Amino acid sequence: MAKFKVVISDPETGKSNVVELEDARAVPLIGRKIGDVLDGTVVGLSGYKVLITGGTDSSGFPMRPDIHGGIKARVLIGRGIGYRAKGKGDRRRRTVRGNTITEDTAQINMKIIEKPSRKGRKSEEKTESKSET
Repeated sequence: MAKFKVVISDPETGKSNVVELEDARAVPLIGRKIGDVLDGTVVGLSGYKVLITGGTDSSGFPMRPDIHGGIKARVLIGRGIGYRAKGKGDRRRRTVRGNTITEDTAQINMKIIEKPSRKGRKSEEKTESKSET
C-alpha cells in the first residue's frame, strides 16, 4: 500500500510540520494533482484548506506540474523544478515525475491556504454570554 510523508507549510508563520500517512489514510491522496485544494481533515487539520504544491518519488525525482500523469519522464528543461540553469539559454535533459500522486510518490508538499475562522468562535461566545444575562 501507499506510504507518504506529507510536509505541510504555513506561509504566515514560515513553519512546517511533517505528517506520515499510511494505508487507508493515504488512499484519498492517490490520483490528486499538483494545484488541487483539499480539505485539511485528510492530513489531520480539520477546518483547514491545503494546496498540493509538489513532491518527490522514492528515488528523489521531483514532481513537475507541466508533466501530466504519474509517469517518470526524461524531459528537456530550461529552468524551473528539477533543474537550475547556470547561464542564459542553458537546457538539460532531466528525469522528473508527473503531476499526479501515485503509489510511487514518497513525499508530498502542501501549504495551508485557509484557516478556520476565529471570528465565528468569538461571536458565538458573545451571543452565549448575552443570552445568559
